[in-house]
Amino acid sequence: MTRYKILVVDDDELILNVITKGLTGAGYDVIAASNGRDAIRQGIEAQPDLAVLDIRMPGMDGIEAARELRKQADIDSIFLTAYSDKELVKTAIKEGALGYLVKPVDTHQLVPSIEAALERSAELRRLYKSEASLTGAIKSNREISKAIGIYMERYQVSDQEAFETLRNYARSQRRKLIDVAIELSQAANSNSNSNSNSDIMERIRQDR
Repeated sequence: MTRYKILVVDDDELILNVITKGLTGAGYDVIAASNGRDAIRQGIEAQPDLAVLDIRMPGMDGIEAARELRKQADIDSIFLTAYSDKELVKTAIKEGALGYLVKPVDTHQLVPSIEAALERSAELRRLYKSEASLTGAIKSNREISKAIGIYMERYQVSDQEAFETLRNYARSQRRKLIDVAIELSQAANSNSNSNSNSDIMERIRQDR
């Protein structure tokens, strides 16, 4: 059985101790932090599987800490708060929260939320990996790669933005991406057909 590592963050020492002891007793390895900045530092060092953060903390709040943990260490989070605040819930969800509980909570409530969040986190990572592999395979196609380069040069955008624009245009036109790429490449290569080059470029750009 996998022994997961959980980062717990709360500025209330009593709550932090209770949650830490409860989760340790439930079989998790627990790292405790009493503020957002310590949470980021310990998260980067220890690489936990999940962070459980109080939202309302002095200085750096839990949502900001979760944002940095994801950005700097790719750590997902669930949130705790003593306030059933709808706006906080919306912000937490927008920041990618995998769970949300209103305090007071006990171990019996927290463990199922942690297990669900760990499962969801693993599922998302599998999806991201699968999508990245598919995107890489598509972009490695010679014609598509060439079309991406043409669009990048014309509009001074990144390769990812060019790829997504071409893909979205193909979807909106119910066409294959490779067919759109070939049309764009042929228009760009035709010295006598510069208008068609501009036409397809503008159609793609306006369809974003």
